[in-house]
Amino acid sequence: MLGGGLLPGTLTVVYGATGIGKTHLGLTFADHGRVADGARGVVLDMNGRGDSQQHDEYAARLFEWDLQPWRHTVTPMSEPFPSDEDMRAFYSNALPWVGRTRDFQVPTPDGGFEFDWSWKATYNHALYTVKPFLYFHFAAGTRRLVVDGVEPMDSPADSIQFFVFDELYRRIVHRDAETLGMEICLPVWKYKDFIESHRYDHAAITTLLLVTTEETRLEDLLARKVATGDIGATANTIIVMGSERAGSRLARMLCVVKHRGSAMSDEIVEYRIGANGLDLG
Repeated sequence: MLGGGLLPGTLTVVYGATGIGKTHLGLTFADHGRVADGARGVVLDMNGRGDSQQHDEYAARLFEWDLQPWRHTVTPMSEPFPSDEDMRAFYSNALPWVGRTRDFQVPTPDGGFEFDWSWKATYNHALYTVKPFLYFHFAAGTRRLVVDGVEPMDSPADSIQFFVFDELYRRIVHRDAETLGMEICLPVWKYKDFIESHRYDHAAITTLLLVTTEETRLEDLLARKVATGDIGATANTIIVMGSERAGSRLARMLCVVKHRGSAMSDEIVEYRIGANGLDLG
Protein backbone atom coordinates (compact mmCIF):
# COMPACT_ATOMS: atom_id res chain seq x y z
CA MET A 1 0.00 0.00 0.00
CA LEU A 2 2.97 2.31 0.60
CA GLY A 3 5.00 1.50 -2.50
CA GLY A 4 7.90 0.04 -0.51
CA GLY A 5 7.15 1.19 3.00
CA LEU A 6 7.70 4.29 5.08
CA LEU A 7 10.55 6.45 3.85
CA PRO A 8 13.56 6.84 6.20
CA GLY A 9 13.64 10.13 8.05
CA THR A 10 9.97 10.96 7.57
CA LEU A 11 7.02 11.46 9.88
CA THR A 12 3.92 9.29 9.56
CA VAL A 13 0.72 10.10 11.47
CA VAL A 14 -1.82 7.35 12.10
CA TYR A 15 -5.34 8.49 13.05
CA GLY A 16 -7.96 6.22 14.60
CA ALA A 17 -10.26 5.69 17.57
CA THR A 18 -9.15 3.92 20.70
CA GLY A 19 -9.03 0.14 20.32
CA ILE A 20 -8.80 0.21 16.53
CA GLY A 21 -5.29 -1.32 16.46
CA LYS A 22 -2.90 1.65 16.33
CA THR A 23 -0.68 0.27 19.09
CA HIS A 24 -0.46 -3.10 17.32
CA LEU A 25 0.64 -1.28 14.16
CA GLY A 26 3.18 0.82 16.05
CA LEU A 27 4.77 -2.14 17.83
CA THR A 28 4.96 -4.09 14.57
CA PHE A 29 6.79 -1.16 12.96
CA ALA A 30 9.17 -0.87 15.93
CA ASP A 31 9.93 -4.59 16.08
CA HIS A 32 10.60 -4.79 12.35
CA GLY A 33 13.57 -2.53 12.96
CA ARG A 34 15.46 -5.67 13.99
CA VAL A 35 15.38 -6.82 10.38
CA ALA A 36 15.46 -3.51 8.52
CA ASP A 37 17.87 -1.53 10.70
CA GLY A 38 19.62 -4.06 12.92
CA ALA A 39 17.93 -2.67 16.04
CA ARG A 40 14.37 -2.42 17.30
CA GLY A 41 12.61 0.91 17.43
CA VAL A 42 11.82 2.74 20.65
CA VAL A 43 8.34 3.50 22.01
CA LEU A 44 7.47 6.78 23.69
CA ASP A 45 4.07 6.64 25.41
CA MET A 46 2.48 10.05 26.04
CA ASN A 47 -0.62 8.60 27.68
CA GLY A 48 -1.26 10.54 30.88
CA ARG A 49 -4.48 8.76 31.85
CA GLY A 50 -2.72 6.27 34.08
CA ASP A 51 -4.24 3.20 32.41
CA SER A 52 -2.20 0.65 30.52
CA GLN A 53 -2.28 0.57 26.74
CA GLN A 54 -0.87 -2.96 26.95
CA HIS A 55 2.35 -2.23 25.08
CA ASP A 56 4.28 -4.76 27.16
CA GLU A 57 1.59 -7.44 26.82
CA TYR A 58 1.31 -7.02 23.05
CA ALA A 59 5.10 -6.94 22.60
CA ALA A 60 5.56 -10.13 24.62
CA ARG A 61 2.75 -12.00 22.85
CA LEU A 62 3.45 -10.88 19.30
CA PHE A 63 7.24 -10.62 19.21
CA GLU A 64 8.57 -12.31 22.36
CA TRP A 65 9.82 -8.83 23.23
CA ASP A 66 10.31 -7.89 26.87
CA LEU A 67 9.37 -4.22 26.58
CA GLN A 68 10.99 -2.78 29.69
CA PRO A 69 10.59 0.87 30.78
CA TRP A 70 13.61 3.17 30.56
CA ARG A 71 14.63 4.55 33.98
CA HIS A 72 18.08 6.00 33.26
CA THR A 73 18.22 9.75 33.95
CA VAL A 74 21.17 12.01 33.14
CA THR A 75 21.25 15.30 34.98
CA PRO A 76 23.96 17.88 34.10
CA MET A 77 27.50 16.71 34.94
CA SER A 78 26.34 13.28 36.12
CA GLU A 79 27.62 9.95 34.77
CA PRO A 80 25.88 9.74 31.37
CA PHE A 81 26.33 6.16 30.23
CA PRO A 82 23.44 3.72 30.61
CA SER A 83 24.13 0.17 31.72
CA ASP A 84 23.62 -2.87 29.50
CA GLU A 85 20.34 -3.46 31.36
CA ASP A 86 19.26 0.14 30.67
CA MET A 87 19.93 -0.38 26.97
CA ARG A 88 17.50 -3.30 26.93
CA ALA A 89 14.70 -0.84 27.82
CA PHE A 90 12.92 0.39 24.67
CA TYR A 91 9.89 2.05 26.30
CA SER A 92 9.45 5.40 28.04
CA ASN A 93 6.42 7.11 29.58
CA ALA A 94 8.22 10.12 31.02
CA LEU A 95 5.99 12.71 29.26
CA PRO A 96 2.53 12.11 30.76
CA TRP A 97 0.75 15.43 30.20
CA VAL A 98 -2.66 15.69 28.50
CA GLY A 99 -5.15 18.51 28.03
CA ARG A 100 -4.98 22.06 26.73
CA THR A 101 -1.74 24.01 26.57
CA ARG A 102 -3.55 26.77 28.48
CA ASP A 103 -3.92 24.40 31.47
CA PHE A 104 -0.16 24.59 31.95
CA GLN A 105 0.15 28.35 31.48
CA VAL A 106 -0.35 31.47 33.57
CA PRO A 107 -1.37 34.97 32.42
CA THR A 108 1.29 37.61 31.82
CA PRO A 109 0.99 41.35 32.60
CA ASP A 110 0.62 42.17 28.90
CA GLY A 111 -2.49 40.01 28.60
CA GLY A 112 -0.78 36.97 27.11
CA PHE A 113 0.15 33.60 28.54
CA GLU A 114 3.37 31.80 29.39
CA PHE A 115 4.15 28.36 30.77
CA ASP A 116 4.02 28.12 34.54
CA TRP A 117 7.56 27.97 35.93
CA SER A 118 6.85 24.89 38.04
CA TRP A 119 5.56 23.01 34.98
CA LYS A 120 8.59 24.09 32.96
CA ALA A 121 10.85 22.77 35.72
CA THR A 122 9.00 19.45 35.78
CA TYR A 123 9.07 19.21 31.98
CA ASN A 124 12.79 19.98 31.81
CA HIS A 125 13.46 17.35 34.47
CA ALA A 126 11.53 14.80 32.37
CA LEU A 127 13.82 15.62 29.46
CA TYR A 128 16.76 14.39 31.56
CA THR A 129 15.19 10.96 31.01
CA VAL A 130 13.80 11.32 27.48
CA LYS A 131 16.89 12.84 25.85
CA PRO A 132 19.29 10.05 26.88
CA PHE A 133 16.57 7.47 26.10
CA LEU A 134 16.50 8.63 22.49
CA TYR A 135 20.15 9.61 22.10
CA PHE A 136 21.74 6.41 23.38
CA HIS A 137 19.36 4.18 21.44
CA PHE A 138 19.90 6.18 18.24
CA ALA A 139 23.65 6.01 18.84
CA ALA A 140 23.33 2.22 19.21
CA GLY A 141 21.56 1.82 15.87
CA THR A 142 17.84 2.41 16.47
CA ARG A 143 16.26 4.25 13.53
CA ARG A 144 12.57 4.02 14.44
CA LEU A 145 10.51 5.99 16.94
CA VAL A 146 6.88 5.23 17.79
CA VAL A 147 4.98 7.89 19.75
CA ASP A 148 1.70 6.62 21.20
CA GLY A 149 -0.99 7.88 23.57
CA VAL A 150 -1.95 11.17 21.88
CA GLU A 151 -5.49 11.98 23.03
CA PRO A 152 -8.33 13.60 21.03
CA MET A 153 -8.47 17.39 21.05
CA ASP A 154 -11.00 19.69 19.34
CA SER A 155 -8.24 22.12 18.46
CA PRO A 156 -4.83 20.47 17.96
CA ALA A 157 -3.18 23.87 18.33
CA ASP A 158 -4.37 23.87 21.97
CA SER A 159 -3.04 20.39 22.76
CA ILE A 160 -0.14 20.14 25.21
CA GLN A 161 0.68 16.76 23.66
CA PHE A 162 1.09 18.22 20.18
CA PHE A 163 3.22 21.01 21.66
CA VAL A 164 5.47 18.53 23.47
CA PHE A 165 5.73 16.27 20.41
CA ASP A 166 6.69 19.19 18.18
CA GLU A 167 9.41 20.20 20.65
CA LEU A 168 10.63 16.62 20.89
CA TYR A 169 10.66 16.11 17.13
CA ARG A 170 12.51 19.31 16.28
CA ARG A 171 14.88 19.62 19.22
CA ILE A 172 15.79 16.01 19.99
CA VAL A 173 14.82 13.53 17.27
CA HIS A 174 16.09 15.67 14.40
CA ARG A 175 18.93 17.32 16.25
CA ASP A 176 22.49 16.90 15.06
CA ALA A 177 23.84 13.83 16.89
CA GLU A 178 27.08 15.48 17.96
CA THR A 179 25.30 18.52 19.38
CA LEU A 180 22.78 16.36 21.25
CA GLY A 181 25.58 14.19 22.62
CA MET A 182 27.43 17.26 23.90
CA GLU A 183 24.29 18.42 25.71
CA ILE A 184 23.95 15.09 27.53
CA CYS A 185 27.55 13.98 28.09
CA LEU A 186 29.12 16.67 30.27
CA PRO A 187 31.86 17.76 30.60
CA VAL A 188 32.32 17.38 26.85
CA TRP A 189 36.11 17.00 26.98
CA LYS A 190 35.72 13.87 29.11
CA TYR A 191 33.32 12.14 26.70
CA LYS A 192 34.52 13.60 23.39
CA ASP A 193 35.73 10.26 22.00
CA PHE A 194 32.37 8.58 22.70
CA ILE A 195 30.40 11.44 21.13
CA GLU A 196 32.53 11.48 18.00
CA SER A 197 32.49 7.70 17.57
CA HIS A 198 28.70 7.46 18.01
CA ARG A 199 27.54 9.97 15.45
CA TYR A 200 24.42 9.00 13.52
CA ASP A 201 22.37 10.58 10.75
CA HIS A 202 19.25 12.03 12.37
CA ALA A 203 17.75 12.38 8.88
CA ALA A 204 17.49 8.56 8.77
CA ILE A 205 15.22 8.31 11.82
CA THR A 206 11.61 7.49 10.95
CA THR A 207 8.84 8.53 13.32
CA LEU A 208 5.37 7.02 13.64
CA LEU A 209 2.90 9.17 15.59
CA LEU A 210 -0.30 7.42 16.75
CA VAL A 211 -3.17 9.86 17.32
CA THR A 212 -6.48 8.87 18.93
CA THR A 213 -9.55 10.49 17.37
CA GLU A 214 -13.15 10.95 18.43
CA GLU A 215 -14.23 9.72 15.00
CA THR A 216 -14.60 5.94 14.78
CA ARG A 217 -16.00 5.40 11.26
CA LEU A 218 -13.55 5.30 8.38
CA GLU A 219 -15.75 7.62 6.30
CA ASP A 220 -15.67 10.25 9.05
CA LEU A 221 -11.89 9.96 9.29
CA LEU A 222 -11.50 10.36 5.53
CA ALA A 223 -13.69 13.48 5.66
CA ARG A 224 -11.80 14.86 8.67
CA LYS A 225 -10.40 18.33 8.04
CA VAL A 226 -6.83 19.15 8.99
CA ALA A 227 -7.14 21.76 11.73
CA THR A 228 -4.66 24.49 12.66
CA GLY A 229 -1.79 23.00 14.63
CA ASP A 230 -2.45 19.46 13.43
CA ILE A 231 0.85 17.63 12.94
CA GLY A 232 -0.72 15.76 10.03
CA ALA A 233 -0.55 18.91 7.93
CA THR A 234 3.24 18.57 7.64
CA ALA A 235 3.55 14.78 7.85
CA ASN A 236 4.97 12.84 4.93
CA THR A 237 2.43 10.05 5.34
CA ILE A 238 -1.09 9.85 6.80
CA ILE A 239 -2.85 6.57 7.56
CA VAL A 240 -6.39 6.31 8.90
CA MET A 241 -7.83 3.29 10.71
CA GLY A 242 -11.59 3.12 11.22
CA SER A 243 -14.59 0.81 11.33
CA GLU A 244 -17.50 0.28 8.94
CA ARG A 245 -20.55 -1.96 9.01
CA ALA A 246 -20.12 -5.02 6.78
CA GLY A 247 -23.39 -6.91 6.81
CA SER A 248 -23.99 -8.17 10.32
CA ARG A 249 -20.50 -7.35 11.61
CA LEU A 250 -18.27 -4.33 12.19
CA ALA A 251 -15.18 -4.42 10.00
CA ARG A 252 -11.88 -2.66 10.64
CA MET A 253 -10.64 -0.75 7.61
CA LEU A 254 -7.34 0.96 6.79
CA CYS A 255 -6.46 3.52 4.15
CA VAL A 256 -3.37 5.54 3.17
CA VAL A 257 -4.50 9.13 2.70
CA LYS A 258 -1.16 10.71 1.86
CA HIS A 259 2.30 9.36 1.09
CA ARG A 260 4.83 11.74 -0.39
CA GLY A 261 7.91 10.48 -2.16
CA SER A 262 6.82 7.13 -3.61
CA ALA A 263 3.87 5.28 -5.05
CA MET A 264 0.86 4.50 -2.85
CA SER A 265 -2.35 2.55 -3.20
CA ASP A 266 -5.71 4.28 -2.93
CA GLU A 267 -7.30 1.00 -1.87
CA ILE A 268 -9.32 0.67 1.34
CA VAL A 269 -8.22 -2.56 2.99
CA GLU A 270 -9.98 -4.60 5.65
CA TYR A 271 -7.83 -5.97 8.46
CA ARG A 272 -8.34 -8.07 11.55
CA ILE A 273 -6.56 -8.14 14.89
CA GLY A 274 -5.68 -11.66 15.91
CA ALA A 275 -3.11 -13.60 17.88
CA ASN A 276 -0.40 -12.49 15.44
CA GLY A 277 -1.35 -8.81 15.43
CA LEU A 278 -2.72 -7.00 12.37
CA ASP A 279 -3.70 -9.24 9.49
CA LEU A 280 -4.33 -7.44 6.20
CA GLY A 281 -5.25 -10.68 4.45
